[in-house]
Amino acid sequence: MADTPLPAPVGPLVDIAALLPPRGALIGLDLGTKTIGVAGSDPDRRIATVIETVKRTKFTAEAQRLVALADERRAVAFVLGLPLNMDGSEGPRAQASRAFARNFARLAGRPIALWDERLSTAAVERALISADMSRARRAEVVDQHAAAFILEGALGFLDRLVENQEETDRED
Repeated sequence: MADTPLPAPVGPLVDIAALLPPRGALIGLDLGTKTIGVAGSDPDRRIATVIETVKRTKFTAEAQRLVALADERRAVAFVLGLPLNMDGSEGPRAQASRAFARNFARLAGRPIALWDERLSTAAVERALISADMSRARRAEVVDQHAAAFILEGALGFLDRLVENQEETDRED
């Protein structure tokens, strides 16, 4: 029997952060029912930029495309938006995102960090409207911009973790 690779670790970013190398690009994902928005960071994790929108078809094809994008950018991990309810509870969309993460972990080859994405799409929609973008064009790009919004939040969190650790090290 052939050895099947172990699934990549999946969990909240606060837990996955310890598994990440100090440098390396991250790939942000906004999982929708029809599309997956994809964004990426630079290796120093300072800037999140939009990459593309992957059309949802078959899971294996989606996963292969996401892995190819991560490989192209030498990404060390994925950050998947977790759409929690406003009260912090998990509804059907959050459960679907967790199921996607569990399945994707078998193919991803790198950790998958879950990041609270409450209101990310709404915030992006407002920004695109204020930029006077047409409804049709917004529909084309909203998911990848939501992925960048999710990734920016995660990058800020990781930056604060590093700052706090450096402060703790100086105090010791």
